[in-house]
Amino acid sequence: MGKPTGFKDYQRHTTPERDPEKRTKDWQDYKLPMSEDQAKVQGARCMDCGIPTCQTGTDMDGLTSGCPVYHLIPEWNDLVYQGQWKQALEREHKMNNFPEFTGMACPAPCEGACVLGINEPPVAIRSIERSIIEKGFDEGWVKPEPPKVRTEKKVAIVGSGPAGLAAAAQLNKAGHHVTVYERADRVGGLLTYGIPEMKLPYKVVQRRVDLLKKEGITFVTNMEIGKDYPEAELREDFDAVILCGGASKHRDLQVEGRELKGVHFAMEFLQANTKSLLDSELADGNYISAEGKDVIVIGGGDTGTDCLATSIRHGCKSLTQFDYNEKKSAERQADNPWPQWPVIHRVEYGHKEAKAVLGKDPRAYMVQTKKFVGDENGRIKEVHTIEVEQYLDDNGNKMKQEIPGTEKIWPAQLVLLAIGFTGPEQHLIKEMQLRTDPRSNIKADYGQYKTNLDGVFAAGDIRRGQSLIVWAINEGREAARECDRYLMGSTQLP
Repeated sequence: MGKPTGFKDYQRHTTPERDPEKRTKDWQDYKLPMSEDQAKVQGARCMDCGIPTCQTGTDMDGLTSGCPVYHLIPEWNDLVYQGQWKQALEREHKMNNFPEFTGMACPAPCEGACVLGINEPPVAIRSIERSIIEKGFDEGWVKPEPPKVRTEKKVAIVGSGPAGLAAAAQLNKAGHHVTVYERADRVGGLLTYGIPEMKLPYKVVQRRVDLLKKEGITFVTNMEIGKDYPEAELREDFDAVILCGGASKHRDLQVEGRELKGVHFAMEFLQANTKSLLDSELADGNYISAEGKDVIVIGGGDTGTDCLATSIRHGCKSLTQFDYNEKKSAERQADNPWPQWPVIHRVEYGHKEAKAVLGKDPRAYMVQTKKFVGDENGRIKEVHTIEVEQYLDDNGNKMKQEIPGTEKIWPAQLVLLAIGFTGPEQHLIKEMQLRTDPRSNIKADYGQYKTNLDGVFAAGDIRRGQSLIVWAINEGREAARECDRYLMGSTQLP
């Protein structure tokens, strides 16, 4: 695959980015297109390894290694190197319905498992993936492909995130009549209201949704199952139902002062901003503004980084991101060998922007929040913290303890909690009397996706808990296969 000596001849380069300071003045995509020549060179680095571990996703020590949608990565890398872009697009779409979503917003576990990554920078797989699909749209190769034959079966998909969209696309290919229900006013789930506009522009989501509509899928927005549409009626009206509602129950931080005004969940902040931006370019004021404020983001993950980038675009006064963990090494450690996901220090787009605009990396490590303190009007004005240190207990488990004398008071008029999710919302699950696992997710075996109710399936984060876009697409596709088998007795879906 690729050029036989490409991995020796060429250095890794990824999709170029706009200037970190200039891009904070707008909400446009922070990345620039990679040229065809650049993509071909990166494709040449794919090294014809004996076992391409990049293309098979699995969980290793709680983290994803390789691609859960089993992307045919070496094949389309080689095709790009050879200049056969249309064939590369066909191979890309064979295993992934939405390479534009993963090419823009996936953390690329495929690259973490790349064989070249054992001792060299891995192949720039995600950048090549994005180049292929964008060229496909530019050339007009991505067209609606409605099924030639329709069955009389009707399937309802609850939730229009990546799992729901993937399930809908696959079942529609099988000829079933598919209706997708979304409680928000726009299709896309967290693709739309969870990932900021500069990271995944809504026009990219809408472009794909428009194609799915032309292929025959019906989308119903502003419709919450169990509230606007009774679940019993839904099950009566459709031959099968797939629940893809995500895992949107926030993990909270129960400390003194949590009730103060100005302390919000990260998703409240991000969703309101995106809706106002799409509705009115923020002119309606229906969002939580960081303008002129000292902002504290609690949580060191991707959602926290999105909060950084959004706050900077609002024009915040200062910005700090608390990370409860220690600063990671720039290289893999001995207990994190290939092909595990590399647990290393990363500088993401929001960190670059914070440094460019405010002069420094915003992260503070090994910090524990002790309490929030408010003013006379009940608004947050301070965050009190203490530093922690790590030690090993008698069983060798990593533990943390507070360091006396390291207390600190941080000024803050806006605090954003970005510490993850605890599982799916429970109202519909309880109403349908669905069985759940110990983590409150719908109980449905991986690979089968059947719930305890006949004809009801579950896929994505609502089944597995908070996870990656690629796992959601994987589960949506596989749940569609099992749903088709249930409806027809056999299936041709992969």
